[in-house]
Amino acid sequence: MDYWLNLTLFKMGFWITWALVPIVIEIIPATISAIRLFIKAVSKEKLEMPDKMPMISVIVPVYNSEATLFNCIRSIHNSTYPDDLIQVILADNQSTDNSFDVYARAQNEFTSMHMQLIHTEKGKASALNSAIYTCIGTYIINIDSDGILEKSALMNMVLKFENDYEVSAMTGTILPQRDLIKATKGLWKGILQRNEYFEYAQAFLSGRTMEANSNQLFTMSGAFSAFRKDALLKTFMYSTQTIGEDTDMTFQIREHLKLKVAICTTAIFYVEPIPSLNNLYTQRQRWQRGEIEVIHQYGDRFSVKNFFSDFLIRRIMIDHTFLFPKMIWLCASVALLFFRYSGVMMAMSYFIIYLLYILVGLLNYGCVCILLHDFKEEGKFYRSLWWVCLTLPFYNFICSCIRFIGTINGMTEASTWNLTSLDKEFKDLKKVVKKDFKELRDKRGE
Repeated sequence: MDYWLNLTLFKMGFWITWALVPIVIEIIPATISAIRLFIKAVSKEKLEMPDKMPMISVIVPVYNSEATLFNCIRSIHNSTYPDDLIQVILADNQSTDNSFDVYARAQNEFTSMHMQLIHTEKGKASALNSAIYTCIGTYIINIDSDGILEKSALMNMVLKFENDYEVSAMTGTILPQRDLIKATKGLWKGILQRNEYFEYAQAFLSGRTMEANSNQLFTMSGAFSAFRKDALLKTFMYSTQTIGEDTDMTFQIREHLKLKVAICTTAIFYVEPIPSLNNLYTQRQRWQRGEIEVIHQYGDRFSVKNFFSDFLIRRIMIDHTFLFPKMIWLCASVALLFFRYSGVMMAMSYFIIYLLYILVGLLNYGCVCILLHDFKEEGKFYRSLWWVCLTLPFYNFICSCIRFIGTINGMTEASTWNLTSLDKEFKDLKKVVKKDFKELRDKRGE
């Protein structure tokens, strides 16, 4: 009797201890941060207009952007910021399509803007670096050519700079275009894109806002970022040695220059929603590998003893270190059943953790609803996606698996922008399995 009692207590203690890991490491810190953000979000930040609006430079890196470039330029022209105070630089890094024709068309149609095109070396970082030296604006803003600006985005970003002189760099808010999501056909593709939208909204309007409150923003978005020109010129410019050039620039400004990096939640840049799981697979691997490359360069800055006091430490531990035990325990869950662990107890543990993740998602959901108050249509669309709180834990788990694969692949493959797709990975895996079974059959036949 005592043997079975001790065995049961041991198994329960072992399993409960494992279940506490995500609760202590992820859920509790996220819940506390969400509550703090919720309290702060209630009080709206008031920005005053300066006596004179400054000149700004908008850099648009271009690479085979024929299909999206015109809409991007038009969104700059249609913004509430005065056209005569905007310098637009299209940095073409060796496009092979008709991007130049799109530029010529835009130049003829939007004659009130100061617009020019320069040819640069291949690569986004090289394109940005070349364009920076031709900028004349007080603030330098870069946006991707496959997205569009919300009308007040440039104005709101400049006003935040003008009202807080301690801010040297800033990221905008990135959201997938809701109209394209609504037009998407196919159940699973629609669910994927709505989860991505929900993720972006919470990552920027909740996650990055919490990070920026203590000047611990992990990365500015490469799709939409802004800088004081004098601060940007003190950096080593965008690194061409990493695919995470946006994260590297964030660390340069905050860690090397010891300057403040913030987020402007009211400056929204709309990107195209993820078209497929294949694209998600390559995108998240690229992000993961870019983060790892930058972390490797700034390794001396991090110490595990600051886990609870430094958000960046927690972010790195969750995104990288804890990925391995998370994946190991996922596989171990099946093995534990053969050691007479209760399947019901295991299922209940997973269900409790799932409910806690939903709770965190709902807290962030409330924060984002408040922050989108001034954007009526956006807020309405986001509120209609409340049900994504139920699917987001599964979506995040899929992203965690992809990041894990990205970490493994990064150990054996050279860093590159174009990564192997999910379909190609499965085909390669199928070939390896077939080859192994063939060799096994051949050996048995000998």
